[in-house]
Amino acid sequence: MYNDLPIRKIIHVDMDAFYASVEQMDNPDLKGKAIAVGGGGKRGVVSAASYEARKFGVKSAMSGTLAIKLCPELIFVKPHFERYTEISKKIRSIFYDYTDIVEPLSLDEAYLDVTENKKGNPSASLIAKEIRERILNEVGLTASAGISINKFVAKVASDYNKPNGQKTVNPEEVIPFLEQLDIRKFYGVGKVTAEKMYQKGIFTGLDLKSKSLEFLNTHFGKSGRYYYYIVRGIHNSEVKPHRARKSLAAERTFSENLSSEIFMLEKLKHIAEEVSRRLTKSKVAGKTITLKIKYSDFTLQTRSKTLLYYVSDKDIILETAKDLLYQEKLNNSVRLLGISLSNLNTETQKTPMQKSVSVQLKLDF
Repeated sequence: MYNDLPIRKIIHVDMDAFYASVEQMDNPDLKGKAIAVGGGGKRGVVSAASYEARKFGVKSAMSGTLAIKLCPELIFVKPHFERYTEISKKIRSIFYDYTDIVEPLSLDEAYLDVTENKKGNPSASLIAKEIRERILNEVGLTASAGISINKFVAKVASDYNKPNGQKTVNPEEVIPFLEQLDIRKFYGVGKVTAEKMYQKGIFTGLDLKSKSLEFLNTHFGKSGRYYYYIVRGIHNSEVKPHRARKSLAAERTFSENLSSEIFMLEKLKHIAEEVSRRLTKSKVAGKTITLKIKYSDFTLQTRSKTLLYYVSDKDIILETAKDLLYQEKLNNSVRLLGISLSNLNTETQKTPMQKSVSVQLKLDF
Protein backbone atom coordinates (compact mmCIF):
# COMPACT_ATOMS: atom_id res chain seq x y z
CA MET A 1 0.00 0.00 0.00
CA TYR A 2 2.71 2.49 0.95
CA ASN A 3 6.07 2.66 -0.79
CA ASP A 4 8.36 4.99 -2.68
CA LEU A 5 7.32 8.45 -1.47
CA PRO A 6 8.45 10.33 1.66
CA ILE A 7 6.16 10.76 4.65
CA ARG A 8 5.04 14.26 5.57
CA LYS A 9 3.52 15.70 8.72
CA ILE A 10 0.81 18.11 7.60
CA ILE A 11 -1.43 20.30 9.76
CA HIS A 12 -4.54 21.99 8.40
CA VAL A 13 -5.62 24.85 10.68
CA ASP A 14 -9.15 26.16 10.17
CA MET A 15 -10.52 29.04 12.22
CA ASP A 16 -13.97 28.48 13.72
CA ALA A 17 -16.67 30.66 12.08
CA PHE A 18 -13.92 33.22 11.54
CA TYR A 19 -15.76 36.37 10.38
CA ALA A 20 -18.60 35.85 12.85
CA SER A 21 -16.19 35.04 15.69
CA VAL A 22 -14.20 38.23 15.06
CA GLU A 23 -17.41 40.26 15.20
CA GLN A 24 -18.43 38.57 18.47
CA MET A 25 -14.97 39.16 19.92
CA ASP A 26 -15.02 42.85 19.00
CA ASN A 27 -18.58 43.35 20.22
CA PRO A 28 -19.25 41.42 23.46
CA ASP A 29 -22.98 42.12 23.12
CA LEU A 30 -23.01 39.66 20.20
CA LYS A 31 -21.43 36.78 22.10
CA GLY A 32 -23.63 33.73 22.40
CA LYS A 33 -26.10 35.14 19.86
CA ALA A 34 -27.07 33.98 16.40
CA ILE A 35 -25.35 36.38 14.01
CA ALA A 36 -24.72 36.48 10.28
CA VAL A 37 -22.03 38.54 8.63
CA GLY A 38 -23.43 40.02 5.45
CA GLY A 39 -26.63 41.67 4.34
CA GLY A 40 -30.14 40.95 5.47
CA GLY A 41 -33.27 41.76 3.58
CA LYS A 42 -34.35 41.08 0.04
CA ARG A 43 -30.96 41.37 -1.69
CA GLY A 44 -28.65 40.37 1.15
CA VAL A 45 -26.47 37.27 1.26
CA VAL A 46 -24.87 35.58 4.28
CA SER A 47 -21.06 35.64 4.14
CA ALA A 48 -20.58 33.78 7.42
CA ALA A 49 -22.70 32.56 10.31
CA SER A 50 -21.93 32.03 13.98
CA TYR A 51 -22.34 28.54 15.41
CA GLU A 52 -25.42 29.76 17.26
CA ALA A 53 -26.95 30.62 13.86
CA ARG A 54 -25.76 27.42 12.22
CA LYS A 55 -27.87 25.41 14.65
CA PHE A 56 -30.90 26.81 12.79
CA GLY A 57 -29.46 25.88 9.37
CA VAL A 58 -28.09 29.31 8.52
CA LYS A 59 -24.94 29.06 6.38
CA SER A 60 -22.75 31.05 4.03
CA ALA A 61 -24.03 31.95 0.54
CA MET A 62 -27.63 31.72 1.79
CA SER A 63 -30.00 34.57 1.00
CA GLY A 64 -30.71 36.93 3.87
CA THR A 65 -34.44 36.35 3.45
CA LEU A 66 -34.14 32.58 3.90
CA ALA A 67 -31.73 33.02 6.83
CA ILE A 68 -34.29 35.14 8.68
CA LYS A 69 -37.01 32.56 8.01
CA LEU A 70 -34.84 29.85 9.53
CA CYS A 71 -33.73 32.00 12.46
CA PRO A 72 -36.07 34.93 13.22
CA GLU A 73 -33.74 36.17 16.00
CA LEU A 74 -30.78 36.38 13.60
CA ILE A 75 -28.66 39.54 13.88
CA PHE A 76 -27.01 40.77 10.68
CA VAL A 77 -23.60 42.41 11.01
CA LYS A 78 -21.81 44.41 8.34
CA PRO A 79 -18.50 42.74 7.33
CA HIS A 80 -15.20 44.40 8.27
CA PHE A 81 -12.66 42.84 5.92
CA GLU A 82 -9.77 45.06 6.98
CA ARG A 83 -10.23 43.79 10.51
CA TYR A 84 -10.36 40.16 9.34
CA THR A 85 -7.14 40.68 7.37
CA GLU A 86 -5.47 42.24 10.42
CA ILE A 87 -6.42 39.26 12.61
CA SER A 88 -5.38 36.79 9.89
CA LYS A 89 -1.87 38.30 9.79
CA LYS A 90 -1.52 37.82 13.56
CA ILE A 91 -2.53 34.19 13.23
CA ARG A 92 -0.10 33.56 10.37
CA SER A 93 2.74 35.09 12.40
CA ILE A 94 2.11 32.31 14.93
CA PHE A 95 2.34 29.70 12.17
CA TYR A 96 5.72 31.05 11.08
CA ASP A 97 7.11 30.50 14.59
CA TYR A 98 6.89 26.79 13.82
CA THR A 99 7.59 26.48 10.08
CA ASP A 100 8.16 28.58 6.99
CA ILE A 101 6.28 26.03 4.89
CA VAL A 102 2.84 27.62 5.25
CA GLU A 103 0.23 27.63 2.49
CA PRO A 104 -2.68 30.00 3.22
CA LEU A 105 -5.91 29.00 1.51
CA SER A 106 -7.85 32.05 2.68
CA LEU A 107 -7.88 34.46 5.61
CA ASP A 108 -9.09 31.74 7.94
CA GLU A 109 -7.29 28.52 6.97
CA ALA A 110 -3.85 27.26 6.02
CA TYR A 111 -1.71 24.16 5.59
CA LEU A 112 1.53 23.79 7.55
CA ASP A 113 4.26 21.25 6.82
CA VAL A 114 5.91 20.51 10.18
CA THR A 115 7.88 17.43 9.11
CA GLU A 116 10.94 19.49 9.95
CA ASN A 117 9.99 22.39 12.23
CA LYS A 118 11.64 25.27 14.07
CA LYS A 119 10.76 23.84 17.48
CA GLY A 120 12.38 20.49 16.83
CA ASN A 121 9.16 18.86 18.02
CA PRO A 122 8.61 15.41 16.46
CA SER A 123 4.89 15.43 17.26
CA ALA A 124 2.68 17.25 14.76
CA SER A 125 -0.28 16.70 17.09
CA LEU A 126 1.43 18.54 19.93
CA ILE A 127 2.44 21.36 17.59
CA ALA A 128 -1.16 21.74 16.41
CA LYS A 129 -2.37 21.81 20.02
CA GLU A 130 0.19 24.48 20.93
CA ILE A 131 -0.71 26.60 17.89
CA ARG A 132 -4.40 26.45 18.75
CA GLU A 133 -3.68 27.43 22.37
CA ARG A 134 -1.57 30.39 21.23
CA ILE A 135 -4.27 31.58 18.83
CA LEU A 136 -6.78 31.49 21.70
CA ASN A 137 -4.47 33.23 24.19
CA GLU A 138 -2.87 35.80 21.87
CA VAL A 139 -5.74 36.53 19.46
CA GLY A 140 -8.82 35.49 21.40
CA LEU A 141 -10.32 33.09 18.86
CA THR A 142 -10.69 29.33 18.63
CA ALA A 143 -9.33 27.19 15.82
CA SER A 144 -9.66 23.57 14.77
CA ALA A 145 -6.95 21.41 13.22
CA GLY A 146 -6.46 18.22 11.28
CA ILE A 147 -3.16 16.36 11.32
CA SER A 148 -2.08 13.60 8.95
CA ILE A 149 0.29 12.42 6.22
CA ASN A 150 -1.04 14.61 3.40
CA LYS A 151 -3.08 17.75 2.74
CA PHE A 152 -6.26 15.94 1.75
CA VAL A 153 -6.58 13.82 4.91
CA ALA A 154 -5.51 16.75 7.12
CA LYS A 155 -8.23 18.98 5.66
CA VAL A 156 -10.92 16.35 6.08
CA ALA A 157 -9.73 15.72 9.66
CA SER A 158 -9.86 19.42 10.62
CA ASP A 159 -13.63 19.37 10.21
CA TYR A 160 -14.01 16.26 12.36
CA ASN A 161 -14.04 17.82 15.85
CA LYS A 162 -15.17 21.37 15.09
CA PRO A 163 -15.40 23.78 16.77
CA ASN A 164 -12.28 24.18 18.91
CA GLY A 165 -10.98 20.65 18.45
CA GLN A 166 -8.45 18.63 16.51
CA LYS A 167 -8.19 15.22 14.92
CA THR A 168 -5.03 13.27 14.17
CA VAL A 169 -5.14 10.52 11.56
CA ASN A 170 -1.99 8.47 12.09
CA PRO A 171 -0.33 6.77 9.10
CA GLU A 172 -1.73 3.34 9.91
CA GLU A 173 -5.21 4.85 10.43
CA VAL A 174 -5.50 6.65 7.08
CA ILE A 175 -7.14 3.86 5.07
CA PRO A 176 -9.66 2.80 7.78
CA PHE A 177 -10.48 6.48 8.38
CA LEU A 178 -11.21 7.11 4.70
CA GLU A 179 -13.13 3.87 4.24
CA GLN A 180 -15.68 4.68 6.95
CA LEU A 181 -16.08 8.31 5.91
CA ASP A 182 -19.36 9.56 4.45
CA ILE A 183 -18.70 10.48 0.84
CA ARG A 184 -20.07 13.98 1.51
CA LYS A 185 -17.15 14.55 3.89
CA PHE A 186 -14.59 14.09 1.12
CA TYR A 187 -13.05 17.45 0.26
CA GLY A 188 -13.74 18.05 -3.43
CA VAL A 189 -17.06 16.16 -3.49
CA GLY A 190 -19.81 18.75 -3.71
CA LYS A 191 -23.55 18.33 -3.46
CA VAL A 192 -24.07 17.53 -7.16
CA THR A 193 -21.22 15.01 -7.26
CA ALA A 194 -22.43 13.38 -4.04
CA GLU A 195 -25.89 12.88 -5.54
CA LYS A 196 -24.33 11.33 -8.63
CA MET A 197 -22.23 9.03 -6.45
CA TYR A 198 -25.34 7.97 -4.51
CA GLN A 199 -26.92 6.95 -7.82
CA LYS A 200 -23.89 4.75 -8.49
CA GLY A 201 -24.11 3.10 -5.07
CA ILE A 202 -21.26 5.11 -3.55
CA PHE A 203 -22.09 6.27 -0.02
CA THR A 204 -18.83 5.80 1.87
CA GLY A 205 -15.11 5.79 1.21
CA LEU A 206 -15.21 1.99 1.14
CA ASP A 207 -17.84 2.11 -1.62
CA LEU A 208 -15.67 4.55 -3.57
CA LYS A 209 -12.60 2.37 -3.09
CA SER A 210 -14.45 -0.63 -4.56
CA LYS A 211 -14.80 1.15 -7.92
CA SER A 212 -12.15 0.73 -10.58
CA LEU A 213 -10.20 3.59 -12.09
CA GLU A 214 -11.91 2.89 -15.40
CA PHE A 215 -15.35 3.11 -13.77
CA LEU A 216 -14.56 6.42 -12.06
CA ASN A 217 -13.05 7.92 -15.22
CA THR A 218 -16.12 6.88 -17.21
CA HIS A 219 -18.64 8.37 -14.78
CA PHE A 220 -16.72 11.31 -13.30
CA GLY A 221 -14.38 12.37 -16.09
CA LYS A 222 -11.11 14.01 -15.13
CA SER A 223 -12.03 13.89 -11.44
CA GLY A 224 -12.24 10.10 -11.53
CA ARG A 225 -8.48 9.67 -11.19
CA TYR A 226 -8.43 12.08 -8.25
CA TYR A 227 -11.17 10.16 -6.40
CA TYR A 228 -9.43 6.83 -7.12
CA TYR A 229 -6.21 7.88 -5.44
CA ILE A 230 -7.42 10.02 -2.53
CA VAL A 231 -9.57 7.21 -1.12
CA ARG A 232 -6.35 5.15 -1.02
CA GLY A 233 -4.60 7.86 0.98
CA ILE A 234 -2.57 8.98 -2.01
CA HIS A 235 -2.30 12.74 -2.40
CA ASN A 236 1.23 13.92 -3.05
CA SER A 237 0.58 17.66 -3.34
CA GLU A 238 3.20 19.53 -1.33
CA VAL A 239 2.46 22.46 0.96
CA LYS A 240 3.34 25.42 -1.25
CA PRO A 241 4.54 28.48 0.73
CA HIS A 242 4.11 30.77 -2.28
CA ARG A 243 0.93 29.63 -3.96
CA ALA A 244 0.64 30.81 -7.53
CA ARG A 245 -2.65 32.59 -8.11
CA LYS A 246 -4.86 30.42 -10.33
CA SER A 247 -7.51 32.98 -11.20
CA LEU A 248 -8.53 36.58 -10.68
CA ALA A 249 -12.09 37.83 -10.70
CA ALA A 250 -14.56 40.60 -9.95
CA GLU A 251 -18.33 40.50 -9.69
CA ARG A 252 -21.33 42.66 -8.91
CA THR A 253 -24.69 41.91 -7.30
CA PHE A 254 -27.42 44.25 -8.52
CA SER A 255 -30.01 46.06 -6.38
CA GLU A 256 -32.65 45.06 -8.93
CA ASN A 257 -32.67 42.02 -11.21
CA LEU A 258 -31.70 42.73 -14.82
CA SER A 259 -33.83 41.17 -17.55
CA SER A 260 -32.10 42.30 -20.74
CA GLU A 261 -28.53 41.96 -22.03
CA ILE A 262 -28.62 45.64 -23.01
CA PHE A 263 -28.93 46.68 -19.34
CA MET A 264 -25.96 44.46 -18.47
CA LEU A 265 -23.41 45.97 -20.86
CA GLU A 266 -22.59 48.98 -18.67
CA LYS A 267 -22.28 46.70 -15.66
CA LEU A 268 -19.89 44.44 -17.57
CA LYS A 269 -17.79 47.45 -18.51
CA HIS A 270 -17.19 48.35 -14.86
CA ILE A 271 -16.48 44.72 -13.94
CA ALA A 272 -13.99 44.35 -16.81
CA GLU A 273 -12.22 47.54 -15.70
CA GLU A 274 -11.94 46.19 -12.15
CA VAL A 275 -10.57 42.83 -13.34
CA SER A 276 -8.04 44.62 -15.54
CA ARG A 277 -6.98 46.82 -12.63
CA ARG A 278 -6.44 43.80 -10.40
CA LEU A 279 -4.49 41.97 -13.10
CA THR A 280 -2.22 44.98 -13.58
CA LYS A 281 -1.72 45.37 -9.84
CA SER A 282 -0.82 41.68 -9.52
CA LYS A 283 1.35 41.83 -12.67
CA VAL A 284 -0.37 38.83 -14.24
CA ALA A 285 -2.38 38.07 -17.38
CA GLY A 286 -4.64 35.20 -18.40
CA LYS A 287 -5.89 33.29 -21.42
CA THR A 288 -9.26 31.97 -20.24
CA ILE A 289 -12.06 34.46 -19.69
CA THR A 290 -15.16 33.25 -17.82
CA LEU A 291 -18.48 35.04 -17.50
CA LYS A 292 -20.40 34.17 -14.33
CA ILE A 293 -24.17 34.64 -14.33
CA LYS A 294 -26.31 34.17 -11.23
CA TYR A 295 -30.02 34.25 -11.97
CA SER A 296 -32.84 35.54 -9.79
CA ASP A 297 -33.63 31.96 -8.72
CA PHE A 298 -29.99 31.65 -7.52
CA THR A 299 -29.02 29.14 -10.21
CA LEU A 300 -25.51 29.71 -11.50
CA GLN A 301 -24.17 29.55 -15.04
CA THR A 302 -20.64 30.05 -16.40
CA ARG A 303 -19.51 30.58 -19.98
CA SER A 304 -15.82 30.52 -20.90
CA LYS A 305 -13.53 31.23 -23.82
CA THR A 306 -9.79 30.55 -24.03
CA LEU A 307 -7.76 32.95 -26.16
CA LEU A 308 -4.52 32.16 -27.97
CA TYR A 309 -2.59 34.74 -25.94
CA TYR A 310 -2.40 36.20 -22.43
CA VAL A 311 -4.46 39.33 -21.87
CA SER A 312 -5.02 41.91 -19.14
CA ASP A 313 -6.43 44.72 -21.29
CA LYS A 314 -9.88 45.87 -20.17
CA ASP A 315 -11.19 46.31 -23.73
CA ILE A 316 -10.31 42.76 -24.77
CA ILE A 317 -11.76 41.39 -21.54
CA LEU A 318 -14.96 43.38 -22.06
CA GLU A 319 -15.42 42.36 -25.71
CA THR A 320 -14.89 38.69 -24.85
CA ALA A 321 -17.35 38.96 -21.95
CA LYS A 322 -19.91 40.53 -24.32
CA ASP A 323 -19.48 37.65 -26.76
CA LEU A 324 -20.07 35.20 -23.93
CA LEU A 325 -23.14 37.14 -22.77
CA TYR A 326 -24.71 36.92 -26.21
CA GLN A 327 -23.55 33.34 -26.72
CA GLU A 328 -26.94 31.99 -25.70
CA LYS A 329 -30.25 33.23 -24.39
CA LEU A 330 -30.52 34.05 -20.70
CA ASN A 331 -32.51 31.57 -18.61
CA ASN A 332 -34.05 34.15 -16.31
CA SER A 333 -33.54 37.66 -14.95
CA VAL A 334 -30.03 38.20 -13.55
CA ARG A 335 -29.01 39.24 -10.01
CA LEU A 336 -25.20 38.96 -10.39
CA LEU A 337 -22.55 39.15 -13.08
CA GLY A 338 -18.88 38.32 -12.74
CA ILE A 339 -15.79 38.06 -14.92
CA SER A 340 -12.75 35.96 -14.11
CA LEU A 341 -9.44 35.25 -15.82
CA SER A 342 -7.72 31.92 -15.33
CA ASN A 343 -5.01 29.95 -17.11
CA LEU A 344 -2.67 32.68 -15.84
CA ASN A 345 0.94 33.19 -16.84
CA THR A 346 1.96 32.41 -13.25
CA GLU A 347 0.93 28.77 -13.46
CA THR A 348 3.56 26.08 -13.71
CA GLN A 349 3.36 22.61 -15.17
CA LYS A 350 1.57 20.28 -12.82
CA THR A 351 3.39 17.12 -11.80
CA PRO A 352 1.48 13.89 -12.45
CA MET A 353 -0.17 12.29 -9.45
CA GLN A 354 2.05 9.68 -7.91
CA LYS A 355 0.79 6.13 -7.65
CA SER A 356 2.22 5.29 -4.28
CA VAL A 357 3.14 6.82 -0.97
CA SER A 358 5.51 5.74 1.73
CA VAL A 359 4.91 5.89 5.45
CA GLN A 360 7.07 4.96 8.37
CA LEU A 361 4.37 3.67 10.67
CA LYS A 362 6.30 4.35 13.87
CA LEU A 363 6.71 8.09 13.32
CA ASP A 364 5.39 10.20 16.18
CA PHE A 365 2.30 12.02 15.01
